[in-house]
Amino acid sequence: MGLSRVELFEHIRRDVRLDPFLSQRALAKKYGVHRRTVKQAIASAVPPPRKVPRRKFRILDPAVGWIDAMLREDLKAPRKQKHTVERIVQRLAEEHDFDQASYSSVRNYVRKRRPEIVAEEKEGRRHLEGMVPQAHLPGEEAEVDFADVWVRVAGEAVKCHLFTLRLSYSGKAVHRPVDRTIGVSSAAAVV
Repeated sequence: MGLSRVELFEHIRRDVRLDPFLSQRALAKKYGVHRRTVKQAIASAVPPPRKVPRRKFRILDPAVGWIDAMLREDLKAPRKQKHTVERIVQRLAEEHDFDQASYSSVRNYVRKRRPEIVAEEKEGRRHLEGMVPQAHLPGEEAEVDFADVWVRVAGEAVKCHLFTLRLSYSGKAVHRPVDRTIGVSSAAAVV
């Protein structure tokens, strides 16, 4: 397990205090760091802030707009007609005369960008896909419905009414076929 940068600076400074004649080269070799790091540790107990690397110009930057347009077309296209990375590379070369980017750079960009475009598209209509959570107390609400059902009584098909009760809290349901003429109950088999 390696040391954090603060701990590394602490160890280097401690070694310098214990043996002031220890060279920077020896300390660098002992801790496996560059001599510049040893010099920074001796100068200050607080490591300098990490430099944020400046983003270099990517070869793909001129084609980003075209690729995004193709990925936005895919949102409305059927699944089998969506652009593959290979097809995107082909279209860039044919339609825009852009063949400077490698397949892997286009693939990496598409892999990162496709979910972002889908999320951007959903952002505009998020309220349409939402749902309203419902909370019901036990025994507070129930839904009742009636329907026609055919049951077999003594080998003969009889049309009955089906009573359905659904409890809102548990989601459990009760179904009872009823026929006023012969009094069919839940013992009858539903056809």
